[in-house]
Amino acid sequence: MSTQTSTTPLGRLELARLVARDIAPGSFVNLGIGQPTLVSNYLTEDQNITLHTENGMLGMGPEAEGEEIDGDLINAGKIPVTELPGASYFHHADSFAIMRGGHLDICVLGAFQVSASGDLANWHTGAPDAIPAVGGAMDLATGAKDVFVMMTLLTRDGVSKLVGTCSYPLTGVGCVTRVYTDKAVFLIGPDGVTVRETFGCTFEELQALVPVPLKAAGAVVGV
Repeated sequence: MSTQTSTTPLGRLELARLVARDIAPGSFVNLGIGQPTLVSNYLTEDQNITLHTENGMLGMGPEAEGEEIDGDLINAGKIPVTELPGASYFHHADSFAIMRGGHLDICVLGAFQVSASGDLANWHTGAPDAIPAVGGAMDLATGAKDVFVMMTLLTRDGVSKLVGTCSYPLTGVGCVTRVYTDKAVFLIGPDGVTVRETFGCTFEELQALVPVPLKAAGAVVGV
């Protein structure tokens, strides 16, 4: 059975720490704007992770603070960042060639919806007054070897963002392999959706919230 590894749902920082822990050593990774950018603050030197940002940088470090802030050194979300030894800079077109060419091991993105088959919708809700903003998300979704999603499981109205079929315009088809939420970690594969671990709820309580069939994974080490 899936293990409940926290007595309460995870906050944004706790979730970012968990994602950082799960990234394999030596990976080349892109962190999407919003919640995923927090992951950079929890990567360790021993992991030897190389961060790519689509505005043209390899070797990005954690977010900059205080005197570290340089207005010319930002990530794709316009957040001031630091640079690690060996960092490099390049043209926007070269940055997208890295994304499209299959050179990224993992990208971590936010989402409005993820389907049980791994479809991703994260650029537009379809609402008449919404501002569409696909950016490089579709390039990352199709170019990265693994796509991790970070999101709250439920909308403000209490509706699950993990769905049978996405009702919003798609960013990528069948691309998401893992979903990190405040209530659980979901693994998406050919056999459906598996719950690796839950936070602040049991597997049965989670299934009651999510309108897709869930399978329980084996026991895991706690957060």
